[in-house]
Amino acid sequence: MLFNIHSLEWDKELCEFFEIPMKILPNVRSSSEIYGLMKISHSLKAGALEGVPISGCLGDQSAALVGQMCFQDGQAKNTYGTGCFLLCNTGHKCVFSEHGLLTTVAYKLGRDKPVYYALEGSVAIAGAVIRWLRDNLGIIKTSEEIEKLAKEVGTSYGCYFVPAFSGLYAPYWEPSARGIICGLTQFTNKCHIAFAALEAVCFQTREILDAMNRDCGIPLSHLQVDGGMTNNKILMQLQADILYIPVVKPSMPETTALGAAMAAGAAEGVGVWSLEPEDLSAVTMERFEPQINAEESEIRYSTWKKAVMKSMGWVTTQSSESGDPSIFCSLPLGFFIVSSMVMLIGARYRSGMP
Repeated sequence: MLFNIHSLEWDKELCEFFEIPMKILPNVRSSSEIYGLMKISHSLKAGALEGVPISGCLGDQSAALVGQMCFQDGQAKNTYGTGCFLLCNTGHKCVFSEHGLLTTVAYKLGRDKPVYYALEGSVAIAGAVIRWLRDNLGIIKTSEEIEKLAKEVGTSYGCYFVPAFSGLYAPYWEPSARGIICGLTQFTNKCHIAFAALEAVCFQTREILDAMNRDCGIPLSHLQVDGGMTNNKILMQLQADILYIPVVKPSMPETTALGAAMAAGAAEGVGVWSLEPEDLSAVTMERFEPQINAEESEIRYSTWKKAVMKSMGWVTTQSSESGDPSIFCSLPLGFFIVSSMVMLIGARYRSGMP
């Protein structure tokens, strides 16, 4: 929150406003350069890594973007873990979202290389909803069982699950929302709820992707995916159907670790490999194509949007849970609200607004 993503240095005015001495902040370095060399402990006589350069530094989502080789403007990846994190490379252009997304630095692969920016959208509950079905409802014993249950019915039978356990993140940023399961009939069973839970992950991704398409002005032609949940083939096919674009999964599952390694190996003075476009080789991919028509995809998505609207406004400051203000019931959401307030105060200070 003290970093200026335009000048790529600590912001002097913000540091002064928050009374943080700039001298205590670390030097700003690129994502790919030699920062130092490994040294062994004094208690050891030798070590296999002694003298090996430390030369790559990327946050997990930026690393996954690099690992997926999303080096072109408009390429995007979605990581499916406890939550979902969708990043779209916007090139050298710093795009400010008008639809609830965050603007961030994607990477800078070298001291003298240009910086690349990205738009980021996050979903709070993705893999966590599977864990909730296992630990709270007990309808599955292992996370892998959900694919089997969903496959038995192949439909949610009109059931929709909005897992807003701690409010809604991008693109709504609505802390008053809470989870709901709606559209139930006497025929609904645990298989339909399992299917609806997988659909919920896909619908939330669709909402972020739609926001990105509006901000960037160029609809994505496909979505690259990674993360533990991508092993679920039902989920991946649902995602292709709901987005109505192909979903592409690389054969290398650990794209975050791969991206950090790619940055480290390409650093000046290391040069194990090159990340220039002409030097990159093709990667084996598994591709999921939409298998439903566009009209059906839109009908299911519009019904999901109705369910989302019904999930909002459940918590108010007058009737908050356990006596706590609703926005702080979730630590991640509470942190986001506080940090956003701090950034707003800093921005108002810089612009001279009262």
